[in-house]
Amino acid sequence: MFGLAMTLSATLVHAGSGSVHPGPMSRADAFARAQALTALGRKMFFDPSLSASGKQACSSCHDPHHAFGPASAAPVEMGGPHLDQPGLRAVPSLRYLQAVPAFTEHFYDSEDEGDESVDNGPTGGLTWDGRADRGRDQARIPLLSPFEMANKDAAAVAAGLRKTAYADEFKAAFGDAVFDHPDDAFDAAVEALGTFEQSAADFYPYSSHYDAFLAGKATLSAQELHGRALFEDETKGNCASCHLSEPANDGEPPQFTDFGLIAVAVPRNPAIPANADPAYVDLGLCGPQRTDFHGRSEYCGLFRTPTLRNVALRKSFFHNGYFHTLRDAVAFYASRDSDPGHWYPKNADGTIRQNDDLPKAYWANLNQDPPFGKKPGDKPALTDPEIDDIVAFLQTLTDADQQ
Repeated sequence: MFGLAMTLSATLVHAGSGSVHPGPMSRADAFARAQALTALGRKMFFDPSLSASGKQACSSCHDPHHAFGPASAAPVEMGGPHLDQPGLRAVPSLRYLQAVPAFTEHFYDSEDEGDESVDNGPTGGLTWDGRADRGRDQARIPLLSPFEMANKDAAAVAAGLRKTAYADEFKAAFGDAVFDHPDDAFDAAVEALGTFEQSAADFYPYSSHYDAFLAGKATLSAQELHGRALFEDETKGNCASCHLSEPANDGEPPQFTDFGLIAVAVPRNPAIPANADPAYVDLGLCGPQRTDFHGRSEYCGLFRTPTLRNVALRKSFFHNGYFHTLRDAVAFYASRDSDPGHWYPKNADGTIRQNDDLPKAYWANLNQDPPFGKKPGDKPALTDPEIDDIVAFLQTLTDADQQ
């Protein structure tokens, strides 16, 4: 360990970057620093000692064997000092976040060539409500959240880092005095984590069967091809309107998200302990976890559109983990409005409690683009075999190292 720390120290001293805020660097020095922070961030990511319980690492919820998402089917994970505090939302995957833009309330882009005059509304940011713009901003949340890693403050994180086997490497990267300044040590920690999460091999390998197909190195089955056509058909699945499936104009592989935030009214999940309180409602962009848009009713119920890459690995879907099969998640889109009684609970008088996790005052925010927008009793947008075909296509989005 000492030898590795000395090597890292020599590299960073040569780079002139052995501090929390190194200032301008040459391209070579910046690359060397990124390599060093990636290695350090990797160690931190798998280190449970950085939690108040001493038993929960970043990887506990973001399992590398499940595309850096949860391994369990639970709608929320447990955390806190004694691992007995339930979370409020399903854990998202950390893969394919490298292209997510910073949050903006007004995103101007359009499918019409050359026309950027269309306001697509709230777009970008990390987490389900887009409240963190960069990996290092996002990393702050679980480290300090009372129902996640539950550190009391930045000083607690710094104290934990000081005791690790890689503390000398941390000082080599950020300066010998870094632990004397807890806020600096905390900033350094989240920078290292954020840098690790930009590692292409770990977080955006683009190694799925569909990527091979786009590169002309693989074929899709008849069912997968039909599923892709339905996925992209504006009158059928229309999934590609939000989950972009074609390479960008510059040849960048598709991200399978437009990074937007929309409201789809997933049924309320009684398995989330917070939902036992009928007064508690998770409204996404307008709160309660995000606070800067509190009171902005036009944003209530909006959640960020995640990438569908590796979606077939998940065991719970949407922000509240209500659905537990990919097929049900697709079927919900197909018949949310045409057969609401299939998805939502009934009141005592037999009436359907439609959109039961979104107060009626915000129903105007619901996405009504196809396959939504039908009336009860209408023919659903997709038949059962068509749903199966879309699921088959989505299964081609699993990265090679996850198969």
